[in-house]
Amino acid sequence: MTAIQEPVTPAAAFDQPYEYARAELAEPDWRRFPGWHDVTDAEWRDAQWQRVHCVRNVKQLRALMGDLLEERFYDDLLADQRELATMSMLLPPQMLNTMAPTAGTDPAKVTEAFYADPIRRYMLPVKSDRDATWPSHPHSERDSLHEAEMWVVEGLTHRYPTKVLAEMISTCPQYCGHCTRMDLVGNSTETVEKHKLTLKPVDRQDAMIAYLKKTPGVRDVVVSGGDVANVPWPQLESFLMRLMDIDTVRDIRLATKALAALPQHWIQPKVVEGLERVAVTAQRRGVNLAIHTHVNHAQSVTPLVAEAAQTALNVGVRDVRNQGVLMRGVNATPAALLDLCFALQGEANILPYYFYMCDLIPNAEHWRVSVWEAQELQHAIMGYLPGYATPRIVCDVPYVGKRWVHQLAEYDRELGISYWTKNYLTSVDRADAEDRGEALQRRYPYYDPITTLPEAGQTWWANRSR
Repeated sequence: MTAIQEPVTPAAAFDQPYEYARAELAEPDWRRFPGWHDVTDAEWRDAQWQRVHCVRNVKQLRALMGDLLEERFYDDLLADQRELATMSMLLPPQMLNTMAPTAGTDPAKVTEAFYADPIRRYMLPVKSDRDATWPSHPHSERDSLHEAEMWVVEGLTHRYPTKVLAEMISTCPQYCGHCTRMDLVGNSTETVEKHKLTLKPVDRQDAMIAYLKKTPGVRDVVVSGGDVANVPWPQLESFLMRLMDIDTVRDIRLATKALAALPQHWIQPKVVEGLERVAVTAQRRGVNLAIHTHVNHAQSVTPLVAEAAQTALNVGVRDVRNQGVLMRGVNATPAALLDLCFALQGEANILPYYFYMCDLIPNAEHWRVSVWEAQELQHAIMGYLPGYATPRIVCDVPYVGKRWVHQLAEYDRELGISYWTKNYLTSVDRADAEDRGEALQRRYPYYDPITTLPEAGQTWWANRSR
């Protein structure tokens, strides 16, 4: 006799920690800003118009905003640029338009909305955002990942056994306040004199290709910068074709935040046609071609971003993936992360891939989260997304590389020091024969933000820094 079972209450009926609700994408109305009140749809979709009308300084921001922002915000912004900013200001209209999209026209409300806005927090930082006590961790460094130490030729970082990073250019269409390559990328600021690439682009690319030809153990090339969207397309296409002539190169990833910050670049005909030529060649030669972009909040995912991603997929790019950065005040809550991932995966066909913990660069402590907070966030987002679209939260440990946040070997929560191991040698290790035998046994430290520590830990660091 078959037992009659009572109906099972659907999971959706419970009060879940996170409630999914589909949110269709919308392009904010850029005409709400006085400086763009007469900008046409055709102008907005034009990549060159976007580049020409980037906001590069406070004067241009004032001209755009009119009376919408109160003077206190500009004072705060100028103070940050004088005293703390590690990146110069460069904001495409597309990126600025995603800030405070529903704030209205009351200057007090718009100003408060700008202060609270997650996109503004990392793209247009102000002094009051920063940690007043610990703006920088004592162990912060300009090149926190020591990428330049691992250059095998200028701009080519050989950090992992089978992968290299090719820095094609030291500029971007937009500058993020938390940039991990603040040592090299962008214009110098009041506080940071940037290093420069010295070789001509053609010579640097020739050297990269020559190294890869004689290093068959490398199969994966991340083509980055800066941002590949700033590399003239014929030059970028030529380099990619040369990469695909190397039989041992099987994966090529194009790194570009511009897919989100300047999607107009990736939908202009000359780029689409060129990308299709590259994608067809990659398919014919059995090379996996992907675009990796950098989106940190759901507000950035608009119809134009979805169009740019779909266009790349339509012409044969295998995947478009997102590598975000975990930042306090931007996306460091389960709801913010899940909202972003659903917007990317469900609405824009962009695969959520990684969230990196913000690196140990100067003046970044207000963004960084502790390892234990990152572990809790990883736990909180599990089970909501499809498994293949559930991002991994990783800590990029200096001299080690990317590690899932639960892979630490030891963790002193009171002092905020975690220790990590690695299972391969970097080019730095190989260069030093004495370290070769020790590198795989050594434990490498990583440091939590001091303000996340218990009182005893904060006191320890304060005494140590005197």
